[in-house]
Amino acid sequence: IAFAGVWINAFIFCVLCIGWVKKKTLNSNEKILLLLGCSRIYFYCFSWVYSFLYIIYPNYIHLHTELQLITSFQNFFNYSNLWISACLCAFYCIKIANFRNSFFTYLKAKIDKMVPWLLLGSGVLALNNINEIIMDKYFSTYFFLTCFGYAVSFMAVMLSAVFLLFSLWSHKRKMQTNSMKDLSMEAHIRAMKSIFSFLVIYSMNFVCFTLTILYIMKNEIIIPLLLSIYMHAFPGVHSVVLIFSNLKLEKALLKILSCVKQRPFSSA
Repeated sequence: IAFAGVWINAFIFCVLCIGWVKKKTLNSNEKILLLLGCSRIYFYCFSWVYSFLYIIYPNYIHLHTELQLITSFQNFFNYSNLWISACLCAFYCIKIANFRNSFFTYLKAKIDKMVPWLLLGSGVLALNNINEIIMDKYFSTYFFLTCFGYAVSFMAVMLSAVFLLFSLWSHKRKMQTNSMKDLSMEAHIRAMKSIFSFLVIYSMNFVCFTLTILYIMKNEIIIPLLLSIYMHAFPGVHSVVLIFSNLKLEKALLKILSCVKQRPFSSA
């Protein structure tokens, strides 16, 4: 899972970096995707290192603070994934949805300048969950902060989906003819696919997290292990959805796949 997750997010990172070098600039959407891909790469790397050390030295990792830092960094990048993904959903909603509201119009005009601050805020909020080291001592505080982080970011995603869906419905009603391709409609649909897929995956991830905590409190081992497998697959699955929701990433992937398919025939 970690190997596949690293490669998927490395693809996003490389495509965006190549475009950055060519154009000398990145739009706000690409900035969020770039940071999200980078964050998930680090998450999978720390997860792989932790799993490797835990299998070889299961007792050693709980006795040394240096190795427990690996868990803290893994925890940090996990929650930064959630917050940055929530920022991406909110960005899609504000950028694409159309509402005749002065506050919403203000947000649409200022959203590009707000993106760096949103990303900085995501990092600060993720730092609140880096206290995995003292989880045993302050378990109730840790559990509260974790659930609060999940709830707030989940609410942001859900509201983005609702507003974007209402905007799509309103826009569809105003369409007079279907004679020409409606770019706004296509943008709505692409954003909806990304947000709703993340909403479903996010919901399942939260359920798995809650069940993991409950079974750990009951000293269960196998079920939390199976649940953690899905929770580790979550960032990679969402990254795949993001690739097919972004024209630039989708075209780059299809181009690579076409080259891979043609290579055996050309060599023959």
